[in-house]
Amino acid sequence: MSIELPDEERTLAIASIQRYFEANMEEPIGNIAAGGLLGFFLEEIAPAIYNRAIADAQERMQARIVELDIDLHEQPFQYWRKYETPRRRK
Repeated sequence: MSIELPDEERTLAIASIQRYFEANMEEPIGNIAAGGLLGFFLEEIAPAIYNRAIADAQERMQARIVELDIDLHEQPFQYWRKYETPRRRK
């Protein structure tokens, strides 16, 4: 599965790469080169980040599923309890 960015996000990412190069590198990077660098990152590095995000989401979902029993548990056979009167000790 390849990771794609919508056109608007891709444009913003390229602009961000260009800004980074202007601020931190000796030479600026052009639009085409920044797009190529973004493509490299998306193909080479983004899958590792994506997989980690999926694993994190799975862990969070599993934790919530475990809590379902605690949050939603109902005691069975409670009908008669409402009719019981507290017994006094002698």
